[in-house]
Amino acid sequence: MKKLRLTDRQRPSFLATLTALAVIGSCGATTAWAQNYPITPQQRATAQQTAQAGVPLSELSPKAPDEYTVKSGDTLWAISRLYLLRPWRWPELWGMNINEIANPHRIYPGQVLYLDKSGGRARLTTRRGGVSGDGGTIKLSPRTRFDSLAGMALPTLNPSIIEPFLSEPIVVDAGTLDAAPRIVAGNDSRVLLSRGDRAYARGTAEAPLVEVPGPVQNFRIFRNATPLKDPGTGEILGYEAQYLGKARLQRGESTTVETVEDKDVITVVPASIDIIASREEMRAGDRLLPEPPRQLLSYVPRAPSTQVEGRIISVYGNAVQFAAQNQVVAINKGTRDGVDNGHVLAILKNGETILDRTGARKETIKLPNERIGLLMVFRTFEKVSYALVLEINDTPRAGDFLVNP
Repeated sequence: MKKLRLTDRQRPSFLATLTALAVIGSCGATTAWAQNYPITPQQRATAQQTAQAGVPLSELSPKAPDEYTVKSGDTLWAISRLYLLRPWRWPELWGMNINEIANPHRIYPGQVLYLDKSGGRARLTTRRGGVSGDGGTIKLSPRTRFDSLAGMALPTLNPSIIEPFLSEPIVVDAGTLDAAPRIVAGNDSRVLLSRGDRAYARGTAEAPLVEVPGPVQNFRIFRNATPLKDPGTGEILGYEAQYLGKARLQRGESTTVETVEDKDVITVVPASIDIIASREEMRAGDRLLPEPPRQLLSYVPRAPSTQVEGRIISVYGNAVQFAAQNQVVAINKGTRDGVDNGHVLAILKNGETILDRTGARKETIKLPNERIGLLMVFRTFEKVSYALVLEINDTPRAGDFLVNP
């Protein structure tokens, strides 16, 4: 395996903690690589302002260590939580170390982080003792270290948690699945299909399922477009299609013409597909949608720049009512509302309406909405988004409120 040799001067700065990314292949394979994603002017301005004065000690987590060595398996979110009370405020972490920027998009296992709390302000550095008080130059003795190039950069979140949801759930409009190609039969009269089975499918008269020049065509298979309703307004925001598996087109559909009693009889020959992956068993009537192109997504935890007031629509999964930590939920805000990947929102438990029997007369009262956790958006549609529950101290459920953290 190829090795990279770096001097101390070249070692990545702690800024990487803030902007490193999880690169997710939506086709199923997940890989975390360091990429040079842009930093917004607002983020840079915040960091520069913070760098001049440091961060107030009141913003630090009481458990913030004076020294921390980055370990394999760490995530950027976990490290941010280690140092800040509000881990989504990553520009503060960046600003703590802005004078040492070498490569703002990488942090690796083995790096040592040092916390300087002098003068009532906090600064984070990759050099023991931080910057000298007289502003003089710090001389470093050359040292070397060897690191593997592959898989070194830390992801923002644990990729294995969100990777399935980049390909599995899909939000569509009312007619998308109705117009999609459908499975009509299985080979050898099979009713239920799984990985390794041959099946047959058809498109519509206007758009038959045929082969096209280029790479082999892969499809995702879905069923049951469940309406996603806004808990407050009742508006149908989209339809969540249930992911079943993947198929590969082997032969497109066609027609044959036979002459029977001097009449031409046209017979439809459906397309042949092979099931190459299955989460649940498939059957006739299930729908096929083209495999989307591979995506590279960067997740930088941050608070929305505008006010967001939303609600949890549902917890992903069959008949799941309550959400746990590291579980995925659908929310009633999407790109039309300015919600973006990486936005962190606070979860407010929807206070129950109860009958107060303790007074002179019975009264209906509503308990206050209490903050019970945080979630982060990682996949957006126009009116709906999917978010990962990052931390909770109670059990979120559909109908709970979402606000800026």
